Amino acid sequence: MIRRERLAFLAFALCLALTGCSSSNSNPAGSGQAGVYETGIASWYGEEYHGRPTASGETFNMYQFTAAHRTLPFGTVVEVEHLGNGRRVRVRINDRGPTPADRIIDLSKAAAGELGMLAAGLAEVALRVVGNP
Repeated sequence: MIRRERLAFLAFALCLALTGCSSSNSNPAGSGQAGVYETGIASWYGEEYHGRPTASGETFNMYQFTAAHRTLPFGTVVEVEHLGNGRRVRVRINDRGPTPADRIIDLSKAAAGELGMLAAGLAEVALRVVGNP
């Protein structure tokens, strides 16, 4: 009986170890590899959320260079490149989002302004992780 419990525990531990090491992204955050982490559509958020708490517990300030991402750890610094005009900005992840499934990052109003995407609202971007928390 004890042997069966040990085998079950070892199988469970092995499954945990294997899933903890897997990644569907070829350049995961924190890997130390240079290059593009992710590409896709960025959006921005501002007035409606200004002064409200973010998922990290910080107060959202649309005039700071911050962003929301679904999976990157809070505090991660990401360089965002607007693929349409080549402009770049560095932001710190402090929130979760964006909600629409077709977007990869939600930028603060300040960051969106630096990229020149305020009027359009959306832009095709490339993300590069440049700093980890």
